[in-house]
Amino acid sequence: MNSTQPFTVAIDGPAAAGKGTIGRAVAARFGLAHLDTGLLYRAVGAQVLRGADPVEAARALAAGDLESDALRTAAVAQAASKVAVIPEVRAALLDFQRAFARRAGGAVLDGRDICTVICPQAEVKMFVTATPEVRAQRRFEELIARGQDTTYAAVLEDVQARDRRDSERSTAPLKPAPGADVLDTSQLGIDAAVAAAIALVDEARA
Repeated sequence: MNSTQPFTVAIDGPAAAGKGTIGRAVAARFGLAHLDTGLLYRAVGAQVLRGADPVEAARALAAGDLESDALRTAAVAQAASKVAVIPEVRAALLDFQRAFARRAGGAVLDGRDICTVICPQAEVKMFVTATPEVRAQRRFEELIARGQDTTYAAVLEDVQARDRRDSERSTAPLKPAPGADVLDTSQLGIDAAVAAAIALVDEARA
């Protein structure tokens, strides 16, 4: 890969499908920069929980705002899902994401509308998904490992609510982009899912 040429890998999918894990692994394998765009919305959501206006928070967002471990809580995830339906918030974060995507040396971005809105001309487009039950189990185990007090039923309800908001919002609803490769990780372990994604990137580079 030419180190000065933009090469964008765009990964969409619902919560806890594995797109972040796949995105990080693909970036490491090919020496690309990685952006979990969900962190942008989590950072805005976290500021809203502290009393900020969502649109103003989005417009003032800086790279340093994405580095807090506090962005990984269930409350912030819910807030992120709510601010993500606001068209003005999405518009404010658009340029940040597009500039990152076309940086010299290439980039991997994962989120909800990377293939459909942010980078429709990406060299590689993937839609990573899994059943709500599988995704809820993964998220439940992740939250328990972090010491958070929750139940599988509560996490499943949260996943299903986020799916509804993501797929039914008027601006950039979550859906596979035309031409995107759909990667269902319901029955795949991490290694197999990553290997499938790497194979898609290899194919595009060839």
